[in-house]
Amino acid sequence: MRILVTGGAGYIGSITSAELIRAGHEVIVIDNLYQGHRAAVPPEATFIQADLANRQELSEIFAAYPGIDGIMHFASYTLVGESMEKPMLYLRDNVTNAGNLLEVAIAAGVRRFILSSTANLFDQPERIPIAEHERIVPGSPYGESKFFIERMLHWMARIYGMRYACLRYFNACGDTPERGEDHDPETHLIPIVLQVALGQRPHVTIFGDDYPTRDGTCVRDYIHVLDLASAHILAMEALDRLGERRYNLGNGQGFTVREVIETARKVTGHPIPAVVGPRRPGDPAVLVASSETIRAELGWQPRFPDLESIIASAWEWHRTHPHGYDD
Repeated sequence: MRILVTGGAGYIGSITSAELIRAGHEVIVIDNLYQGHRAAVPPEATFIQADLANRQELSEIFAAYPGIDGIMHFASYTLVGESMEKPMLYLRDNVTNAGNLLEVAIAAGVRRFILSSTANLFDQPERIPIAEHERIVPGSPYGESKFFIERMLHWMARIYGMRYACLRYFNACGDTPERGEDHDPETHLIPIVLQVALGQRPHVTIFGDDYPTRDGTCVRDYIHVLDLASAHILAMEALDRLGERRYNLGNGQGFTVREVIETARKVTGHPIPAVVGPRRPGDPAVLVASSETIRAELGWQPRFPDLESIIASAWEWHRTHPHGYDD
Protein backbone atom coordinates (compact mmCIF):
# COMPACT_ATOMS: atom_id res chain seq x y z
CA MET A 1 0.00 0.00 0.00
CA ARG A 2 0.96 3.65 -0.42
CA ILE A 3 0.78 5.11 3.10
CA LEU A 4 0.91 8.79 4.02
CA VAL A 5 2.52 9.27 7.44
CA THR A 6 2.03 12.66 9.09
CA GLY A 7 4.61 13.45 11.75
CA GLY A 8 6.89 10.86 10.17
CA ALA A 9 10.01 12.72 11.29
CA GLY A 10 9.05 12.31 14.93
CA TYR A 11 9.90 9.54 17.40
CA ILE A 12 7.05 7.08 16.83
CA GLY A 13 6.25 8.24 13.31
CA SER A 14 9.78 7.73 11.96
CA ILE A 15 10.16 4.26 13.46
CA THR A 16 6.72 3.23 12.20
CA SER A 17 7.66 4.57 8.74
CA ALA A 18 10.78 2.39 8.76
CA GLU A 19 8.73 -0.65 9.77
CA LEU A 20 6.17 0.06 7.04
CA ILE A 21 8.95 0.12 4.45
CA ARG A 22 10.38 -3.09 5.89
CA ALA A 23 6.92 -4.66 5.46
CA GLY A 24 6.89 -3.72 1.77
CA HIS A 25 4.75 -0.58 1.83
CA GLU A 26 5.48 2.73 0.09
CA VAL A 27 5.74 5.65 2.53
CA ILE A 28 5.19 9.37 2.03
CA VAL A 29 6.12 11.46 5.08
CA ILE A 30 4.71 14.91 5.83
CA ASP A 31 6.32 16.80 8.71
CA ASN A 32 6.85 20.49 9.48
CA LEU A 33 9.97 19.62 11.56
CA TYR A 34 8.66 21.59 14.56
CA GLN A 35 9.61 18.68 16.81
CA GLY A 36 10.67 16.15 14.20
CA HIS A 37 14.11 15.52 12.75
CA ARG A 38 14.85 15.28 9.04
CA ALA A 39 17.57 12.73 9.80
CA ALA A 40 14.98 10.41 11.39
CA VAL A 41 13.03 9.97 8.15
CA PRO A 42 13.95 6.69 6.43
CA PRO A 43 15.88 7.39 3.23
CA GLU A 44 13.52 5.12 1.28
CA ALA A 45 10.53 7.33 2.16
CA THR A 46 9.39 10.34 0.18
CA PHE A 47 9.73 13.36 2.47
CA ILE A 48 7.65 16.53 2.17
CA GLN A 49 8.17 19.41 4.58
CA ALA A 50 4.70 20.83 4.99
CA ASP A 51 2.25 21.99 7.65
CA LEU A 52 -1.21 20.50 8.12
CA ALA A 53 -2.48 23.98 8.94
CA ASN A 54 -2.09 24.85 5.25
CA ARG A 55 -5.08 23.20 3.61
CA GLN A 56 -4.14 24.36 0.10
CA GLU A 57 -0.68 22.84 0.45
CA LEU A 58 -2.26 19.58 1.60
CA SER A 59 -4.54 19.52 -1.45
CA GLU A 60 -1.54 19.99 -3.72
CA ILE A 61 0.29 17.11 -2.03
CA PHE A 62 -2.64 14.74 -2.50
CA ALA A 63 -2.90 15.84 -6.13
CA ALA A 64 0.83 15.26 -6.68
CA TYR A 65 0.72 11.80 -5.06
CA PRO A 66 -2.50 10.13 -6.20
CA GLY A 67 -3.45 6.67 -5.09
CA ILE A 68 -2.78 7.04 -1.37
CA ASP A 69 -4.28 3.94 0.24
CA GLY A 70 -4.20 4.99 3.88
CA ILE A 71 -3.05 7.58 6.38
CA MET A 72 -1.25 7.20 9.69
CA HIS A 73 -1.67 10.44 11.62
CA PHE A 74 1.06 11.10 14.20
CA ALA A 75 1.50 14.86 13.71
CA SER A 76 0.38 16.67 16.85
CA TYR A 77 1.36 18.87 19.72
CA THR A 78 1.86 16.27 22.44
CA LEU A 79 3.02 17.85 25.72
CA VAL A 80 0.44 17.42 28.47
CA GLY A 81 1.99 20.13 30.64
CA GLU A 82 2.20 22.61 27.78
CA SER A 83 -1.45 21.95 26.95
CA MET A 84 -2.39 23.15 30.44
CA GLU A 85 -0.50 26.39 29.78
CA LYS A 86 -1.47 26.88 26.11
CA PRO A 87 -4.78 25.06 25.75
CA MET A 88 -5.79 26.57 22.42
CA LEU A 89 -2.60 25.32 20.77
CA TYR A 90 -4.10 21.88 21.39
CA LEU A 91 -7.86 22.39 21.32
CA ARG A 92 -7.63 24.54 18.19
CA ASP A 93 -4.51 23.53 16.27
CA ASN A 94 -4.51 19.76 16.85
CA VAL A 95 -8.18 19.53 15.97
CA THR A 96 -8.12 21.96 13.04
CA ASN A 97 -5.06 20.31 11.49
CA ALA A 98 -6.67 16.88 11.74
CA GLY A 99 -9.83 18.34 10.21
CA ASN A 100 -7.86 19.74 7.28
CA LEU A 101 -6.20 16.37 6.74
CA LEU A 102 -9.49 14.47 6.86
CA GLU A 103 -11.27 16.90 4.55
CA VAL A 104 -8.56 16.69 1.91
CA ALA A 105 -8.29 12.90 2.31
CA ILE A 106 -12.03 12.43 1.85
CA ALA A 107 -11.96 14.59 -1.28
CA ALA A 108 -9.08 12.47 -2.63
CA GLY A 109 -10.96 9.23 -2.00
CA VAL A 110 -8.79 7.97 0.88
CA ARG A 111 -10.83 5.76 3.19
CA ARG A 112 -8.28 4.22 5.60
CA PHE A 113 -7.02 6.17 8.62
CA ILE A 114 -5.01 5.27 11.73
CA LEU A 115 -5.01 7.85 14.54
CA SER A 116 -2.20 8.11 17.06
CA SER A 117 -4.40 8.69 20.11
CA THR A 118 -3.49 8.68 23.80
CA ALA A 119 -4.01 7.11 27.20
CA ASN A 120 -4.57 10.67 28.46
CA LEU A 121 -8.22 9.99 27.60
CA PHE A 122 -8.39 8.05 30.88
CA ASP A 123 -7.47 10.47 33.64
CA GLN A 124 -9.79 8.87 36.20
CA PRO A 125 -10.11 5.16 35.36
CA GLU A 126 -12.57 3.17 37.42
CA ARG A 127 -10.91 -0.17 36.60
CA ILE A 128 -7.31 -1.28 36.14
CA PRO A 129 -6.16 -2.55 33.65
CA ILE A 130 -7.90 0.03 31.47
CA ALA A 131 -10.07 -1.37 28.68
CA GLU A 132 -11.45 0.44 25.63
CA HIS A 133 -14.92 0.74 27.17
CA GLU A 134 -13.60 2.64 30.20
CA ARG A 135 -15.34 6.01 30.54
CA ILE A 136 -13.43 8.82 28.84
CA VAL A 137 -12.33 11.65 31.10
CA PRO A 138 -9.47 13.47 29.33
CA GLY A 139 -6.74 14.58 31.69
CA SER A 140 -5.69 17.69 29.75
CA PRO A 141 -6.47 19.78 26.66
CA TYR A 142 -4.05 17.44 24.86
CA GLY A 143 -6.21 14.43 25.74
CA GLU A 144 -9.35 16.38 24.91
CA SER A 145 -7.97 17.23 21.46
CA LYS A 146 -7.42 13.53 20.71
CA PHE A 147 -10.95 12.74 21.86
CA PHE A 148 -12.31 15.42 19.50
CA ILE A 149 -10.43 13.81 16.62
CA GLU A 150 -11.74 10.37 17.56
CA ARG A 151 -15.28 11.76 17.39
CA MET A 152 -14.49 13.44 14.07
CA LEU A 153 -13.44 10.06 12.70
CA HIS A 154 -16.68 8.50 13.93
CA TRP A 155 -18.66 10.94 11.79
CA MET A 156 -16.35 10.55 8.79
CA ALA A 157 -17.09 6.83 9.02
CA ARG A 158 -20.85 7.32 9.22
CA ILE A 159 -21.05 9.91 6.46
CA TYR A 160 -18.24 8.94 4.07
CA GLY A 161 -17.42 5.32 4.91
CA MET A 162 -14.01 6.05 6.41
CA ARG A 163 -12.46 2.93 7.97
CA TYR A 164 -10.31 3.84 10.94
CA ALA A 165 -8.62 2.70 14.11
CA CYS A 166 -7.70 4.87 17.10
CA LEU A 167 -4.63 3.50 18.87
CA ARG A 168 -4.42 4.74 22.44
CA TYR A 169 -0.86 4.48 23.69
CA PHE A 170 0.32 4.37 27.21
CA ASN A 171 4.07 5.09 27.68
CA ALA A 172 5.93 4.68 24.39
CA CYS A 173 9.60 3.92 24.96
CA GLY A 174 12.63 2.07 23.64
CA ASP A 175 14.60 2.75 20.47
CA THR A 176 16.04 1.02 17.42
CA PRO A 177 19.71 1.14 16.43
CA GLU A 178 18.91 3.74 13.75
CA ARG A 179 16.24 5.88 15.42
CA GLY A 180 15.46 7.04 18.93
CA GLU A 181 13.71 9.41 21.27
CA ASP A 182 14.97 12.99 20.93
CA HIS A 183 12.59 15.61 22.31
CA ASP A 184 13.17 19.23 23.29
CA PRO A 185 12.22 19.58 26.04
CA GLU A 186 12.46 15.96 27.18
CA THR A 187 9.62 14.99 29.51
CA HIS A 188 9.63 11.16 29.38
CA LEU A 189 11.07 9.18 32.26
CA ILE A 190 13.33 6.68 30.47
CA PRO A 191 15.28 9.17 28.32
CA ILE A 192 15.59 11.49 31.33
CA VAL A 193 17.03 8.65 33.40
CA LEU A 194 19.48 7.84 30.60
CA GLN A 195 20.52 11.48 30.36
CA VAL A 196 21.50 11.22 34.04
CA ALA A 197 23.56 8.13 33.21
CA LEU A 198 25.28 10.12 30.44
CA GLY A 199 26.12 12.94 32.86
CA GLN A 200 23.78 15.39 31.13
CA ARG A 201 21.59 15.82 34.23
CA PRO A 202 22.67 15.68 37.88
CA HIS A 203 19.76 13.48 38.99
CA VAL A 204 16.28 12.28 38.18
CA THR A 205 13.35 13.59 40.23
CA ILE A 206 10.76 11.17 41.59
CA PHE A 207 7.51 13.08 41.87
CA GLY A 208 6.09 11.63 45.06
CA ASP A 209 6.93 8.44 46.93
CA ASP A 210 3.82 8.11 49.08
CA TYR A 211 1.39 6.58 46.58
CA PRO A 212 -0.51 3.38 47.47
CA THR A 213 1.79 1.22 45.31
CA ARG A 214 4.37 -1.45 46.08
CA ASP A 215 7.19 1.06 46.61
CA GLY A 216 5.27 4.33 46.96
CA THR A 217 5.98 5.59 43.43
CA CYS A 218 3.62 5.78 40.45
CA VAL A 219 3.03 2.68 38.32
CA ARG A 220 2.93 3.09 34.54
CA ASP A 221 2.60 0.76 31.56
CA TYR A 222 5.57 0.93 29.17
CA ILE A 223 5.37 -0.27 25.58
CA HIS A 224 8.27 -0.56 23.13
CA VAL A 225 7.98 1.69 20.09
CA LEU A 226 8.50 -1.29 17.75
CA ASP A 227 5.47 -2.96 19.33
CA LEU A 228 3.50 0.23 18.69
CA ALA A 229 4.67 0.21 15.08
CA SER A 230 3.56 -3.39 14.58
CA ALA A 231 0.12 -2.54 16.00
CA HIS A 232 -0.23 0.32 13.51
CA ILE A 233 0.67 -1.90 10.59
CA LEU A 234 -1.61 -4.74 11.68
CA ALA A 235 -4.49 -2.29 12.11
CA MET A 236 -3.94 -0.62 8.73
CA GLU A 237 -3.80 -3.96 6.94
CA ALA A 238 -7.02 -5.10 8.69
CA LEU A 239 -9.14 -1.96 8.23
CA ASP A 240 -11.07 -3.31 5.24
CA ARG A 241 -12.62 -6.01 7.41
CA LEU A 242 -12.71 -4.12 10.72
CA GLY A 243 -14.40 -0.82 9.91
CA GLU A 244 -14.19 1.26 13.10
CA ARG A 245 -11.93 0.24 16.00
CA ARG A 246 -10.37 1.67 19.15
CA TYR A 247 -7.47 -0.18 20.73
CA ASN A 248 -5.64 0.42 24.00
CA LEU A 249 -1.95 -0.42 23.68
CA GLY A 250 0.30 -1.39 26.55
CA ASN A 251 2.09 -4.35 28.03
CA GLY A 252 -0.68 -5.03 30.51
CA GLN A 253 1.80 -4.88 33.36
CA GLY A 254 3.07 -1.84 35.17
CA PHE A 255 6.43 -0.75 36.53
CA THR A 256 7.06 1.78 39.27
CA VAL A 257 9.27 4.82 38.83
CA ARG A 258 11.80 3.28 41.20
CA GLU A 259 11.79 0.02 39.20
CA VAL A 260 12.54 1.97 36.02
CA ILE A 261 15.44 3.76 37.68
CA GLU A 262 16.83 0.58 39.22
CA THR A 263 16.61 -1.29 35.91
CA ALA A 264 18.39 1.59 34.17
CA ARG A 265 21.18 1.39 36.78
CA LYS A 266 21.56 -2.29 35.98
CA VAL A 267 21.56 -1.80 32.22
CA THR A 268 23.89 1.21 32.12
CA GLY A 269 26.21 0.40 35.03
CA HIS A 270 25.81 3.98 36.30
CA PRO A 271 24.53 4.97 39.76
CA ILE A 272 21.81 7.39 38.46
CA PRO A 273 21.12 9.58 41.53
CA ALA A 274 17.44 10.14 42.31
CA VAL A 275 15.79 12.72 44.55
CA VAL A 276 12.21 12.75 45.77
CA GLY A 277 10.13 15.79 44.98
CA PRO A 278 6.49 16.67 45.63
CA ARG A 279 3.68 14.96 43.77
CA ARG A 280 2.63 16.48 40.47
CA PRO A 281 -1.02 17.56 40.38
CA GLY A 282 -3.21 15.05 38.58
CA ASP A 283 -0.79 12.10 38.59
CA PRO A 284 -2.84 8.90 39.17
CA ALA A 285 -1.15 6.21 41.26
CA VAL A 286 -1.56 3.46 38.64
CA LEU A 287 -2.17 3.48 34.88
CA VAL A 288 -1.98 0.08 33.19
CA ALA A 289 -3.62 -0.88 29.89
CA SER A 290 -5.62 -3.88 28.85
CA SER A 291 -4.63 -4.78 25.28
CA GLU A 292 -6.86 -7.85 25.14
CA THR A 293 -9.00 -6.49 22.29
CA ILE A 294 -6.17 -5.99 19.80
CA ARG A 295 -4.59 -9.27 20.88
CA ALA A 296 -7.84 -11.12 20.21
CA GLU A 297 -8.81 -9.36 16.98
CA LEU A 298 -5.44 -8.88 15.28
CA GLY A 299 -3.18 -11.37 17.04
CA TRP A 300 -0.92 -8.56 18.25
CA GLN A 301 1.72 -9.58 20.78
CA PRO A 302 4.39 -7.31 22.32
CA ARG A 303 7.84 -8.56 21.37
CA PHE A 304 9.55 -6.54 24.10
CA PRO A 305 7.38 -6.87 27.23
CA ASP A 306 10.20 -6.79 29.79
CA LEU A 307 11.55 -3.52 31.12
CA GLU A 308 15.21 -4.50 30.82
CA SER A 309 15.08 -5.08 27.05
CA ILE A 310 13.16 -1.82 26.57
CA ILE A 311 15.72 0.20 28.50
CA ALA A 312 18.65 -1.66 26.90
CA SER A 313 17.43 -0.67 23.42
CA ALA A 314 17.04 2.95 24.53
CA TRP A 315 20.49 2.97 26.18
CA GLU A 316 22.14 1.68 23.01
CA TRP A 317 20.72 4.57 20.97
CA HIS A 318 21.32 7.27 23.59
CA ARG A 319 24.85 6.02 24.25
CA THR A 320 25.73 6.24 20.55
CA HIS A 321 23.70 9.46 20.04
CA PRO A 322 24.32 11.42 23.25
CA HIS A 323 23.10 14.63 21.59
CA GLY A 324 20.28 12.98 19.69
CA TYR A 325 20.06 13.59 15.97
CA ASP A 326 22.52 16.48 16.30
CA ASP A 327 25.21 13.78 16.42
